[in-house]
Amino acid sequence: MFTYRLGRLRTSMAEKNVSLSILVSHVSLRYAIDFDEFQIFQSHIPTCYLFVPTEGPLVMHGATRRDFPNVSEYRRPNFISPFDSGFDLNNSVKKFSEEVDSFMKEYGHNNKIAIERITPLATQSLKSLGYQVSDAECLLEKAKVIKYETEIECIKHTIAIAEYGMKLMQENTHAGLTERQLWSILHQVNIANNGSWIEGHMLSSGPRTNPWLQEASERVIERGDMVALDTDLIGPRGYMADISRSWICGGGRGNTEQRKAYQHAYDEVHFNIDTIKPGMSFSELSIGAFQRNDIYKSNNYPCVYHGAGLTDEYPKIYYEEDWARDGYDGIVEPNMVLCVESYSGAEGGEVGVKLEQMVLVTDTGIEILSHYPFEDNLIQ
Repeated sequence: MFTYRLGRLRTSMAEKNVSLSILVSHVSLRYAIDFDEFQIFQSHIPTCYLFVPTEGPLVMHGATRRDFPNVSEYRRPNFISPFDSGFDLNNSVKKFSEEVDSFMKEYGHNNKIAIERITPLATQSLKSLGYQVSDAECLLEKAKVIKYETEIECIKHTIAIAEYGMKLMQENTHAGLTERQLWSILHQVNIANNGSWIEGHMLSSGPRTNPWLQEASERVIERGDMVALDTDLIGPRGYMADISRSWICGGGRGNTEQRKAYQHAYDEVHFNIDTIKPGMSFSELSIGAFQRNDIYKSNNYPCVYHGAGLTDEYPKIYYEEDWARDGYDGIVEPNMVLCVESYSGAEGGEVGVKLEQMVLVTDTGIEILSHYPFEDNLIQ
């Protein structure tokens, strides 16, 4: 798997004629060398970075361990953040650029470098040395989109962990518990099973389910509340389980508004799953997506589909009404993993339902990856 991922990255680089990629994102480092040290810290203070040439040795700067796959050499970093270097970064950036220049003179075949988001001083410094600098994030996203069979197994493993956590959450949903107390169960299950982190705290209850994207709070859950969640869980080996479910605290059939919203979300997710075919364009998926009820249309989720692997990934496929402003096209290919989304809640209402399924695109259609049950008592 590690050899495959490095090969995907280097192919992506070669297609753009890039000699060297400099990676700092904790997710990109995980993809390239399975880097798993202090990842959240690395996400906002880039202490470590990796040189990935199209041809030549991978050189990791700042790692504590010395046994990461694909790495040939370990070096002390030239720090490029205020935390490590103070407020005047010019001297440290100069040393960083000089090291890059030395590496390129040995292994570069042209003057093209791709770099991830760090201080703009680094880009300016490299350009002053005559290098063409582009964004390495685009290269990584293109590499990650097609999954190796072992990656798919890793995703399935993370999904199993997330679904076990969801089961415990649903069993422990009772009046008197706060949203955060309920959400903490998923964290515990993830960490206990060698998981990494969760991207947000996407659980809400009762009137806080509408609008969506309100994170878990100290609100006390009441009997009869709709409880909605989105796992956004980064599990073992850094792979994601991105599943959404909603249920009623205390069970039962709920009220009319709850059932209507649930049925709408259920119908949307299943219709859009059935729409996916390899070879389709993203725009075809957008145009052919489920026709949402007018009462829910203005309060939709930000996208119909999106990719997933090591966190959310390219592509993000927008609703047709948002396409002219935000949409970009591409082709659905086998071994892509897609998340199929629905949020259904009337604007200004007090009920919202979030459902989401993960699917693998195959040569002939799709394989459903997430199997946590839906609420039969809420389906009309």
